[in-house]
Amino acid sequence: MLPRLYPIVDAANLAASQELYAFARQLVSGGATLIQYRNKKGSARECLSHARQLRVLAGESVRLIMNDRADLCLAAAFDGVHLGQDDLSPEGARSVVKAGKWVGVSTHNLQQAVAADATSANYIAIGPIFATQSKERPDPVFGLDGLKKVRSATRKPLVAIGGITIDNCRSVIDAGADSVAVISSLLASPAKTVEDFISVLM
Repeated sequence: MLPRLYPIVDAANLAASQELYAFARQLVSGGATLIQYRNKKGSARECLSHARQLRVLAGESVRLIMNDRADLCLAAAFDGVHLGQDDLSPEGARSVVKAGKWVGVSTHNLQQAVAADATSANYIAIGPIFATQSKERPDPVFGLDGLKKVRSATRKPLVAIGGITIDNCRSVIDAGADSVAVISSLLASPAKTVEDFISVLM
């Protein structure tokens, strides 16, 4: 079962390893029960080092998701892997991470979401719902109306992502998302903001 809040620890926003770890600790202290680790530019060695430390500090009560890398998910004892459109297929990822791990898939339009629905993915991410600054080359804004269409096309859990803030997150849930993925809005005051999001989303 997906929690309402799906925080992402993006190494691109955190200049040093200690800053990344401190941010993750704050997310956990605020009540986050699932966290994705994303590092698009780091080496495999750096990603694995970060991931293993995140596993230690998060403890066993927090589900950890590795972005893109099924092999590092396995090596760091993470709980799942999140795949982009250009990554392994969900079935390919499962052959690496083995049974019991979650597999999520990013989608950016209705056709991709329908295709993901036909796979063994545990959940489907859809976005960007609103304009976002977290990606260098974001896909076109999908909007709440697009989210509603995807909701009607799948029974899989949906994670909405892209430009989600404390002010608009409730509208995203009301449009059919099961969970909201958040990056930028958490950076300033992670623990307090996690608490605020959870309060609004419950």
